[in-house]
Amino acid sequence: MIIVGLTGSIGMGKSTTAKMFAESGIPVNDADAVVHDLYRTDAVEPVGQAFPGTVSDGIVDRRELARQLEENPAKFPLLESIVHPLVRERERQFLEFHRQAGTEIVVLDIPLLFEVKGQDRVDVVVVVTCDPQIQRERVLARPGMSVEKFEMILSRQVPDAEKRRRADFLIDTGHGLDMARRRVREIIQALRAGRTSETANA
Repeated sequence: MIIVGLTGSIGMGKSTTAKMFAESGIPVNDADAVVHDLYRTDAVEPVGQAFPGTVSDGIVDRRELARQLEENPAKFPLLESIVHPLVRERERQFLEFHRQAGTEIVVLDIPLLFEVKGQDRVDVVVVVTCDPQIQRERVLARPGMSVEKFEMILSRQVPDAEKRRRADFLIDTGHGLDMARRRVREIIQALRAGRTSETANA
């Protein structure tokens, strides 16, 4: 089974690209979706204890949690120490299921792949990228986003140029959905043919 690590900085189009892999029949484990679920289940109690006032109606209030982290970024490691092991366990279950099922290729959608050294757990790294100006416009168009918040998020992510350098394959979403979808199909075909990198992107 080939394990693909899909990553990309905020606003690059990673989530949209992950859906393209899923639409092509490749199972995707979405780390963000897992975290959303954990904030309704296993992470509620430990997050509530570590971040008082963040639990409402039995679920973690992501906006309040984000507000507290914006005020005190030094608490990010505390949150990560709670959430990351839970995410890894869900990932393990996903991989075990597909190994048992004989699945050919799976995708682990991991926003902070390089930041958490997730590249060591995958066979192939696919980085989603685009022009920085397009990225900026996309992110600042999001509800509740500010320049300061955008810059804080970027400061916690490995720079796009470094991600591109370390990628086995690149997907540039700056040229429209059709081009990105075609690129996803090309990568799947390459993997099925036994090619696990493109040296031009290394």
